[in-house]
Amino acid sequence: MREFNYRKLREMKWDSEILGLVAAIYKDAGRQEMCLKQRPAELEKLVEIAKVQSTEASNEIEGIVTTDTRIRQLVQEKTAPKNRSEQEIAGYRDVLSIVHESFDAIPVTQNYILQLHRILYTYTNNPIAGRTKNVQNYISASYPDGHTEILFTPPAPYETPAALDRICEEYSLVTGNMELEPLIAIPVFIHDFLCIHPFNDGNGRMSRLLTALLLYRSGFYVGRYISLEAKIAKNKDLYYAALRASQTGWHEGKDDPVPFIKYLLGTILAAYRDFEDRFALVETKRTALDTVRLAALSRIGSFTKQDIRELCPSLSVSSVEGALRKLIESGELKREGNGRNTYYYRTDSKE
Repeated sequence: MREFNYRKLREMKWDSEILGLVAAIYKDAGRQEMCLKQRPAELEKLVEIAKVQSTEASNEIEGIVTTDTRIRQLVQEKTAPKNRSEQEIAGYRDVLSIVHESFDAIPVTQNYILQLHRILYTYTNNPIAGRTKNVQNYISASYPDGHTEILFTPPAPYETPAALDRICEEYSLVTGNMELEPLIAIPVFIHDFLCIHPFNDGNGRMSRLLTALLLYRSGFYVGRYISLEAKIAKNKDLYYAALRASQTGWHEGKDDPVPFIKYLLGTILAAYRDFEDRFALVETKRTALDTVRLAALSRIGSFTKQDIRELCPSLSVSSVEGALRKLIESGELKREGNGRNTYYYRTDSKE
C-alpha cells in the first residue's frame, strides 16, 4: 500500500510556472476582497448564478443531465426531483449549499467526507451512501470502436478507509502547521482522493465539492462567484489528461503531481480573471443599455442571452432583453437562431 507523506512535498523545487500561478492567485484573491467590499449587493447575485452552473456542470461531466429550466428550478427554487437524474442533481445542490454556508465548520476528515457523500445520495436509494466502496473499481476509458481500456486501478476496498484517513491527516497536518502552501496541498489532496477513488459512485462529483471546501477553508472564495465546475466541464479533456499524467507510478509513490497542480491552479486563476471582468461591469453605475453594450463588447464570437445575464448580475432578465433589442435595432448586434438556439454576435466581428 502506498505511503502518504505530504511533508516531503516541502523539499520539492517547484518550477517558475507553479510559483507564478500561486503568486497570481494570491494577488487576484486580494483584489477580489476589495471588490466585494465595494459592491457586495451586486456581486452577491453572482453566487446564485454560480450555484446553478456548478450543479449543472459537475453532474453533466458524469452524464447526469436535465433541462435548463429544471436545473434552475431544482437549484434556485429547490423543487422536488422528478427522476433519478434530478435526484442526483438535487443531492449535489444540497451538499454545495452546505459547503457554501458552513465550510469553516467542516473539518477535513473521513467522517465528514462520508457524511457529505451520504447527503449527495439523499434522494436516491443507494445502500452504501456514506460508506467507502465494497467492490473494486477502475478508472477506464471508452473508445469510438467500442472497446474499453483500464487506465488506473485504485486501491482495493479493504485498503480504502486507511488511505482516506491518511490523506486527511496529512493534509490537515501540513496546512494546519503552515508547512506547505495550501495552493499546492489542495490539488495534491484532490489528486490522491481521485486515485483512491473511495466510493462505488460519486467520486468525481465529491472531488469537485471537496475542491470548493478546501479552497474556502484556505480563504480562496472565487468558486462562490464563478463556477469552477463549469470551467472544468468546458475543458474536461485537459482535466482528464492532467489527472492521467499525474497518476503514473502512484501506487509506488513515484507519481508526479505537477501536471494536476498546474491544471487546477490554472483553472482557479482563470476563475479569478472572470470575476474581475464581471466586477468591471458593475463597478461604475451605468444604464442597462450601456452595461449590456460593454458586456457584448467583451465577447468574441457568438454569445447567448444567458452569457450576458451572467456578465450583468445586477440587471433583471427584462432589462437584459430590452437592451439586447435596442442593440439589434441600432445595428450593433445581430441575432440568429430561434428558441434555445438563439445567439448574438457583434456586427463589427463580421467585417
